[in-house]
Amino acid sequence: MIRPSRYLGNEVNSVRKDLSRTEVSIALAFPDLYEVGMSHLGLKILYNILNSKEWLSAERVFCPWVDLEQELRRRNIPLATLESGHPLSSFDLVGFSLQHELSYTNVLNMLDLSSIPLLAEDRPDQSPLIIAGGPACFNPEPVADFFDLMVIGDGETAALEICRAVRKAKKNKKKESKKDLLHELRHIKGVYIPSFFRLHYYSDGSVKEIEPSYADYQEIKKAVLPDLDDYPYPERQIVPFAQLIHDRVSVEISRGCTRGCRFCQAGMIYRPVRERTPESIIKKAEEALKLTGYEDLSLLSLSSGDYSCIGPLLKALMDRLSSRNIGVSLPSLRMDSLNSAMMEQIKRVRKTGFTLAPEAGNDRLRRIINKGLTQNDIIETSKEVYRAGWNLIKLYFMIGLPFEEEEDLQDIIDLSKQITRLAGKKGKKDNLNVSISTFVPKAHTPFMWAPQIALEESRRRIRLIQEGLRKSRARVKWNRPELSWLEGVLARGDRKLGRVIMEAWGLGAKFDAWSEQFKKEAWEEAFIRASLKPEFYLHRERSPHETLPWDHIKSGVTKTFLKREWEKAKEENLTPDCRDKCLECGVCDHKTIDPVLHKYAMVSHSPETAIRTAPQSTKKYRLTYKKVGSAKHLGHLELVRVLVRAFKRAGLELAYSKGYHPMPRVSFFAALPVGTESMQELVDIELVEAMDVPIIKERINRELPRGIDVTLVEEISPAKKRGCISESSFLITLNGPRCEEKDLQSFLESKHFAVVKTGKKGEHEIDARPLVRAISLVSPNKLKLTVKETEGPGLKPTEILKAIFSLNDNDLLNISVLKTGQVLEPA
Repeated sequence: MIRPSRYLGNEVNSVRKDLSRTEVSIALAFPDLYEVGMSHLGLKILYNILNSKEWLSAERVFCPWVDLEQELRRRNIPLATLESGHPLSSFDLVGFSLQHELSYTNVLNMLDLSSIPLLAEDRPDQSPLIIAGGPACFNPEPVADFFDLMVIGDGETAALEICRAVRKAKKNKKKESKKDLLHELRHIKGVYIPSFFRLHYYSDGSVKEIEPSYADYQEIKKAVLPDLDDYPYPERQIVPFAQLIHDRVSVEISRGCTRGCRFCQAGMIYRPVRERTPESIIKKAEEALKLTGYEDLSLLSLSSGDYSCIGPLLKALMDRLSSRNIGVSLPSLRMDSLNSAMMEQIKRVRKTGFTLAPEAGNDRLRRIINKGLTQNDIIETSKEVYRAGWNLIKLYFMIGLPFEEEEDLQDIIDLSKQITRLAGKKGKKDNLNVSISTFVPKAHTPFMWAPQIALEESRRRIRLIQEGLRKSRARVKWNRPELSWLEGVLARGDRKLGRVIMEAWGLGAKFDAWSEQFKKEAWEEAFIRASLKPEFYLHRERSPHETLPWDHIKSGVTKTFLKREWEKAKEENLTPDCRDKCLECGVCDHKTIDPVLHKYAMVSHSPETAIRTAPQSTKKYRLTYKKVGSAKHLGHLELVRVLVRAFKRAGLELAYSKGYHPMPRVSFFAALPVGTESMQELVDIELVEAMDVPIIKERINRELPRGIDVTLVEEISPAKKRGCISESSFLITLNGPRCEEKDLQSFLESKHFAVVKTGKKGEHEIDARPLVRAISLVSPNKLKLTVKETEGPGLKPTEILKAIFSLNDNDLLNISVLKTGQVLEPA
């Protein structure tokens, strides 16, 4: 199984409640891999808010990768949550996070693995309420038939209100049907109940009318959180075992954007901009870092550089964190918000990657999309980045934007070449990554009326850019046009697409956002079976007078404003930033909803946070620890992260290496194979100041997950050489197959025993005989093994046993390996 750590649960800071003692239970379901879902801040926010209520339990579940799915189906095991292992069907609510359209088949897969009917109308009253939230819900229609209700907008308030309504219904113990409960829930702002609306169509397939079932429920206004600081922020964030896509502490510094880029759905649906106070950000960041042990902090926003006092905030954070070797990144930066002072602050600890998004190759097209960057802005910013010491810049461009012409593609090539020359001639490595994606018109944007370019045309434009930059120092990457093709269909589709999604899933579609899993032929067949043509949703320009499938969903930005922006795009006219002037887009009522800015906020710089000088000497300690139980499934790099983060949470001041990327001085002796338990592992650590040995042991063990315990701490001389492990002893139990004495005797009498091992470079032969120092049977299904550690290619204990006793791969699944000891040779 690939990365078993995805499925272990038991992570530091996860919340485990007794479901039998809570009144309402909700499974927060993320329809993608654990590494993706646990990188999503919205999931962490909801998990924290919901679990803060004693009467409510929120647990997590992610879409299993294909290997685990096969095992679950083969063994008829239902999909279950990480915290308690309860199947999804036993929860009161299951809430899916829909971050993008390509996750829809994963939703169906997770429901099916839970034996929950896919269609809302087929579910009995005792079935959980199936809910969705997230940006994809702003056009809910393609998946409307699968959900009992959907949350439009900010989920903090709506999620709690929904859970309170379910709690009230359960307390009343009425013979209440699900429909009765839905009638109550429709009064919550932001709640969309698809079964209370019907779509009618013209003969050409376009939407004629969206018919509400109730006169007082004709449109759904998004839920808006007026002030981000009104709700508790997840400072005690879960620390995963697996390495995440974004493996760091994240603090949302603002929500919403004022720039008004016409292609950007997030910039429209998350209005108005609401900033956290700088003092709140600093407090939350410091506390979250302390409680997690992370070494990186990310300041999240749609445009981090636009935060009103980003300069003072960044300096204050770096003054507090740089002495602890904690780096700060701003993952979403506009070129015109970046300056040399910010760059100097960012690189004080380590140079994080620099990603910039010009979107288009010239000023004309950027005026059309309302991105007021000029060629000169881009060139000067790139020059500053290279001058500040970065060797690589990542640039994002889109192809297929409205009114794009052939010359615009050549301008992307020319601009990229010009930037590569700014880095100078040091080395031969690429100094620029050019990322290309196909533009997808999205609902609730000024470009929602525009057509999307055809699949083959998208391929042609990517090839043109790729050829144009072939001999340059720019590396071209691109999103597969086939994925954008499907995204475009689903992004602006209607309720009829529900059947297409079901058919595609039935034909094997899942993990559609993963290139290696995407099955275009399944989707093409699904469209045929549903008698629908994807071209109808993609390639026609829609009339401004047409009823759109999402017209009953109100993002706050009026259709009148979007039409005005569409016309301004045609005229190549820019719209100013609404921080400077209210544009009357419709979002703000200027009573309860308004922009929240902290332009003149004071950022304190307390003297006790001054940077300390590096220590002249350090103290060195050797830790002996055991790794048993579920912790045996951790790989070596995962174990390294677990321990280093535990040291930091324990308050140990680790010494660091010097240079551009400082690393903690932590030295492991051996890499334990995944699946192997051990009673004796060693790691050396260096601290900047002396600590009592019992205190070190107690503090670390308090921060370690179940299954990992420090059993011994010794202070050693910093000058002492580390030495190396010369041999390791194991106790191996076979739960099923038996070991034959004659096979063991044959091995012991051999002078050469070849074992074929398959690695990254193919198959190669290793002689197992000199690697085995001792081997003996304790019983027919248990043996002792001592293996010599060598510098050359080695073999795992299971690989040795497999060869000696002619075991198959299934036999290996039933083997337990316990490392009982090791010999440390002095240097």
